Amino acid sequence: MLNYWWVTRPKRKLNSIPEVLAAFADLSLNEEWDGQRNSHLAYEDALEQAGLKRKGERRDQTGGGARTYKAWLVSLGLIFTQESTGHIKLTLAGEAIMNGDSPVEVLKGQILKYQFPSAFSIGRGVQVAQRFKIRPFRFLLRLLLDERVGYLTEEEIAKIIVTEAENESSKCYNYIVDRLEQFRSYGDSCLAEDFFEKYQSSKGKVNPEHPYSHLLDLANTIINWLEYTQLVKRDGGQVEILRERVTEVQSILADTPNFIDRPEQHEYFQRKYGLDPKHKKDNRNLTLTKTVTAVMIAKQKIMQAYIAESLERPITKITSNIVEHIVSVTGIDGKTVEDVLIETYPNGSVGAFMTKYFEMAFKGRDEATEFEKATVELFHDVFGYKTKHVGPIGLTPDVLLLSDSDGYQAILDNKAYHKYTISNDHYNRMVHNYIENLENYSDAENRLAFFSYIAGGFGKNIDKQIQSIVDATGVNGSAISVTNMIKLVEQHNKVPYSHRRLCDIFSVNRQVLMQDLI
Repeated sequence: MLNYWWVTRPKRKLNSIPEVLAAFADLSLNEEWDGQRNSHLAYEDALEQAGLKRKGERRDQTGGGARTYKAWLVSLGLIFTQESTGHIKLTLAGEAIMNGDSPVEVLKGQILKYQFPSAFSIGRGVQVAQRFKIRPFRFLLRLLLDERVGYLTEEEIAKIIVTEAENESSKCYNYIVDRLEQFRSYGDSCLAEDFFEKYQSSKGKVNPEHPYSHLLDLANTIINWLEYTQLVKRDGGQVEILRERVTEVQSILADTPNFIDRPEQHEYFQRKYGLDPKHKKDNRNLTLTKTVTAVMIAKQKIMQAYIAESLERPITKITSNIVEHIVSVTGIDGKTVEDVLIETYPNGSVGAFMTKYFEMAFKGRDEATEFEKATVELFHDVFGYKTKHVGPIGLTPDVLLLSDSDGYQAILDNKAYHKYTISNDHYNRMVHNYIENLENYSDAENRLAFFSYIAGGFGKNIDKQIQSIVDATGVNGSAISVTNMIKLVEQHNKVPYSHRRLCDIFSVNRQVLMQDLI
């Protein structure tokens, strides 16, 4: 029995969940799973072929690796085993991901609903201690909102929270706040003398060189899951709520849903847990068995290939290029591919790509060029600008936008930082190199309507810094966080912005806020 919180982690991050789910659906949907060793091995092969699982000699031929990935999907409420048939089915949340809904929105809901006890946590091979009745990720957000806490570290989560936070009562919550204050003052000396006996690893052994490693690994994965929601970010070893998401987190925590009951009834629990944001109840009748046809098999393969592609670039509609790519990956004829894609993803699925875009905005220089190229694609494919990646020229911004419909051009500079501020050097570049020397990298005659910085987040003085550039050049400007860029894309997908409206949004001469997008 595990005497601390637990999340399974075949991979530490959730980015690959859509592909792992698609590969699973391709092979195992509407099939029996328990005891089907050949199916398990086939799933392992599929994961390895897709680059989702490392290739290598397996220690056994029992399909244990596949079962770990399947448990990952169960733990997040994306699949379940139907009691009456023993067949694997998708929950509504699993269906939503397969149908191209934003995986971040779907999985954010699942992470925030994640609870002990659950059908997964009381299952064989896991068995989290019964003393825990808590939704761990809501609890962490509550701590992060608390001014007495403010931030959390991996060590604090590993040594204090996952071991001692048992429930959501005020008594337990305040006890944890006190324990965090003690730990920040006294470190490991405030831990129980029998700490390693109480909280030993599932293997029952203590690594003498790294005795806390099993808990630190767990805490790292928990932070990764929470980061996937795009509500928090890790910076310099500390996890904090992103400034522009504080109001959203407050709203999430203000609504306290009931715990999901009957975790011992696997199908009942999973179907309640696995509700996507669009549903309040799972009313599907899944008792009718469908004969698996060649068409159904082809559709699963097409969806699997499409989901993998949608994570790599923004897809706003089904084009001949997309169809050709899926044909080349699957070997299925073009008409079938086109019919399935148009029926299943009529509006594309930009949300899948925005997961990657969000991460790029915090990578520093590591993925700076990728961040720039992704911005070029977004403004071309989503917002319909003519775009140029001018960053590589030198002494130039990253992206040049041209609006034929509204007769202007604009410049964007990507900064992949958590709290970007405009230094004197960057101020001079924007004023003297980018704006004053526009003709060095643009042939267009159109007026320069605005400049804008896109970053993970910004420092406190960003509004003054933007205004100083505006005052020096007479060109309107702004700064927009990646969170609000994602909101901009989501809003545009519902009701498209005109280029004139986008110009207004990016010309506010300060940081763009959520209310500017409405």
